[in-house]
Amino acid sequence: MNKYNETFGIDISKDVFDCYGSVQGHLQFKNTEAGFNKFLKTLTKNSLVVMEATGYYHYRLAQFLYKKSIVVSVVNPLSIKRFIQMKLAKVKTDKSDAKAICNYALINEVPIYSALTDIQSECLQLFRLLDAYLKQRTATKNKIHGEVVLGMPSKFVYRSLVRNKKQLDKEVKAIELKLLSLVKEDQQKQLTLLMSIPGIGQKTALFLIVVTDGFSKFENASQLCSYVGITPTIRESGSSVRGRARISKVGNRKLRNLLFLCSFNACKHNKACKAIYDRIVAKGKSKKLALIAVANKLLKQSFAIAKSGRPYDETYVSILPR
Repeated sequence: MNKYNETFGIDISKDVFDCYGSVQGHLQFKNTEAGFNKFLKTLTKNSLVVMEATGYYHYRLAQFLYKKSIVVSVVNPLSIKRFIQMKLAKVKTDKSDAKAICNYALINEVPIYSALTDIQSECLQLFRLLDAYLKQRTATKNKIHGEVVLGMPSKFVYRSLVRNKKQLDKEVKAIELKLLSLVKEDQQKQLTLLMSIPGIGQKTALFLIVVTDGFSKFENASQLCSYVGITPTIRESGSSVRGRARISKVGNRKLRNLLFLCSFNACKHNKACKAIYDRIVAKGKSKKLALIAVANKLLKQSFAIAKSGRPYDETYVSILPR
């Protein structure tokens, strides 16, 4: 399945990155510009370099190699984890992880990495910061509620928490405005197209564009739904195990929550979503399950419209692969 002369698996950390080549075996380099150049000299013609998506650490190396015309793939860490578990590996080291990534790429089709533009890169940084601030704000809200329940034994603590929440509110608003201005500059047409879908608001459209790099990360809608974590998982075995269907929750929680909130409005104004909701409720299923199905439908509609470049039309039947 692998068509490259040599495949390299990369396990990268703060200071170094371990490399395992299908021909050269184990190598290690410093996670610096000098280390990148040294690694570049070891690459043969028509090489494939595969690494996990590890936030900040993989990004610099992936961008560097891409600009040097090296074929790069960035894979989901969960895929590698499942692959290692399937092999029943008893050793867990950086070297063994690099080898596992290499072996995974040798027998599986891996996505080819495309470098981000400056605007996409800044949007991604802003989105990560926004996610961190939103988590801090939720934690602060919970602490404020706890102080109120306790009767505010320390008014100083209460006032400090309130000030902190106000500052987080201010930062969140500023980041959202900056994201909006950047997306309008780079992806105004796509933003307008997504907002033509009944139920999809500006914030959800904005987040969809940022998280998916303008929908360029995915080949079909099913991949996108799995990435966001809004696909159902079934738990059944034999005649005794009959677990309730639930969403996988593997993906971006903020985007998943936004889509769920959008589903309430879509049930009223989006013809296809309303039909799905009514059909599931009529079968006696819970309204929450129906709303999750609506959120899934909204995501598929967003993918279809982004790829087709046409605004929402409730009479249009998509022929894109699902």
